[in-house]
Amino acid sequence: MKERGKLIVLSGPSGAGKSTVVALAMEKRDDICFSVSVTTRAPRPGEVDGKDYFFISDEEFRKMVEEDRLLEHAEYVSHCYGTPRNYVLEKLESGMNVILDIEVKGARQVKNKFPDAVLVFFAPPSLSVLRERLTGRGTETEETINARLERAGQEYTEADFYDWLVVNETPEQAAEELSAIITASHCRFCDRKDILK
Repeated sequence: MKERGKLIVLSGPSGAGKSTVVALAMEKRDDICFSVSVTTRAPRPGEVDGKDYFFISDEEFRKMVEEDRLLEHAEYVSHCYGTPRNYVLEKLESGMNVILDIEVKGARQVKNKFPDAVLVFFAPPSLSVLRERLTGRGTETEETINARLERAGQEYTEADFYDWLVVNETPEQAAEELSAIITASHCRFCDRKDILK
């Protein structure tokens, strides 16, 4: 019988490298899929609708919330983000580990609905490194970067309910740690005790 997948919730400031780390982990494992979020923000250069995000209108987003088609949703730096429920549930039942890249308030919503979700917080080595990464993107104004740095500080104080903390010194090291966390989450006694019967 195929083991049910785990819901892996990743959070951390924009620029912490979550997407890069997930991509590296996915190269080495065939049991991980990335849940694509919906967002009301405009695509950044190179982003593809349906791959990076589902880019939708404010009206479409409100309708999804009203119809309870999102596992979680939140507003972040003046834009709305959410996780489509059906996609996640289908993948978990098929044995895939589903990774959500969501912010802290959304992670709380998911943990309340799915107590077995595995929560992983990502942080850069320092806020100065985070500023360098955000500036290096070349896609955001100084005002937006400052707002993201301020929000990062808030997230650090709100993240005390997470199960794991990954400090992204290098994407390779962080991907190894993420993979180890996923493996460990499948080895919990409560999930495997039926094997002993």
